[in-house]
Amino acid sequence: MTADAVGAVEIGGALARLRRATGLPVAFGGLMESGRPRIRISELSGTNTAALRSLAVTSGSGLGGKAVALARPCAVTDYSSSRQISHEYDVPVAAEGIRSVLAVPVVVRRRVRGVLYGALRSAQPLGDRALGAAMAVARDVEQALVVRDEARGLLVAARPEPAGTGRGAAWEQVREAHAALRALAPRIADPGLRAELLAACGLLTAPPRAGGVTLAPRELDVLSWVAEGAGNAAVAERLGLRPETVKGYLRSAMRKLGAHTRGEAVTAARRAGLLP
Repeated sequence: MTADAVGAVEIGGALARLRRATGLPVAFGGLMESGRPRIRISELSGTNTAALRSLAVTSGSGLGGKAVALARPCAVTDYSSSRQISHEYDVPVAAEGIRSVLAVPVVVRRRVRGVLYGALRSAQPLGDRALGAAMAVARDVEQALVVRDEARGLLVAARPEPAGTGRGAAWEQVREAHAALRALAPRIADPGLRAELLAACGLLTAPPRAGGVTLAPRELDVLSWVAEGAGNAAVAERLGLRPETVKGYLRSAMRKLGAHTRGEAVTAARRAGLLP
């Protein structure tokens, strides 16, 4: 699946959540086009027509374009008569029959990556509750895109290089990023996104051997940082655990791997395909 397709899936799922969270009957949105200052509306939810599909919204134009230009949420009570926006897109908006509209940008690393819209078919104030709920949905999309970007970068870095090229430093960076992403996973509230992140981490390791050793998630988290040379106190700080708890996880992992030292445990875990 391409990056654009993955992003479209995230937008599509976000629109359903936006409608549930805000109570707005109509939602639509899309991502910024590569190399162009405009978004392409690709996903619709609750619409009656296809008037908005594939609409290209340029930065600064209309409500969504204003949200892109300012990198902040914007809303109007009556789209067609609002003096707060330009009106290049009045025809498709009128064809869909929407009046009150909000637009929330999806911002990743200070760059707008897309816009989520929510709308009513009547002219009435949308209120802070609806805007706040839409912003929360946009934050979820931002987090998902960050994780996907990181995972994609790791996969690119992990691709085999031609024989004779040096990849030691690059591979160490992959290992460090693998440990960092595993530490991030428990802090992700969305269980589906958390599972996807851990699955992406798994792609960076060798296929597990049939009947091989299985480590608990926290044992693997601890061992990932031990592999980077971190001491128990540093591992505890990174994972939000107590040093005594880290020692317990490490002892358990060593026992399962048949290792007598930290270094032996790391080597055994890599041979078993548990670590990159």
